[in-house]
Order: sequence, then structure tokens, then C-alpha cells
Amino acid sequence: MSMSDPLGDMLSRIRNGQMANKSTIESPFSKLRESVCAVLKDEGFIRDFKIEDAGNNKKIMKIMLKYAEGRGVIRQIDRVSKPGRRVYAGVNDMPRFFSGLGILVVSTPQGVMPDYKARAANVGGEILCQVF
Repeated sequence: MSMSDPLGDMLSRIRNGQMANKSTIESPFSKLRESVCAVLKDEGFIRDFKIEDAGNNKKIMKIMLKYAEGRGVIRQIDRVSKPGRRVYAGVNDMPRFFSGLGILVVSTPQGVMPDYKARAANVGGEILCQVF
């Protein structure tokens, strides 16, 4: 059966893995998931991620979660734009998450990037998720 929201599934796996104090979680591979994980790694929310071949012409991503003082670094991770309700924002309308302490992951014509880089590049796009 196909998934209706693959990115939402990955975010839920990250959230659930941190609540269970897992060091590594697995998620099916897609280019969008890889781009979001690259943003999370660059911003310091996860330690690392690897793409491995799972056989049968499929790939999986192993995401290494990050902890500080016994708590997960990610305190809140939510999907904003969903398959049933897409959320787009221009560069001037882009909201700030937790007054700029959290980030919004935005899919722009120049690629997936955090909200502050999208503002600096003067581009808007689809707000994929918010992380604090």
C-alpha cells in the first residue's frame, strides 16, 4: 500500500524515536526526505544520516538522532504543508517560528532550505515542516 504523506511519516518516526530514546531510526528513501534530513543535519537537529541499499532495488535512510543532557535536541517537529492542504509563503509573508529560535523547512525553486536562507535568497515556497 502506498503512503499518502511520506514526509509526515519520516517526521513521526523521528519524533517517536526520540521519545523512545533510540539512537538510530530507519525510513524509506526519497529525494525530498534526503533534502529535509540534510537541512536538519546542517542546523544541528540530527547527528547524521546514511543511505543504504535494502536490496530488491530499494534504499533506506538511517537517521542518527541527537541528544543533549539526556533529552532529544528536537523538542517539537511538525508537518505544516500536508497533502490535503498545501501551505505556501512568499518571502515577505514567511512566518517566524518561536520568534526565530526554531526553523521552518521550505521547499523553494532553489532547493530545500531553512527559512532564514530563503529570506536571504529572496525566494518563497512551500513550508514543509517546522522544527524547534
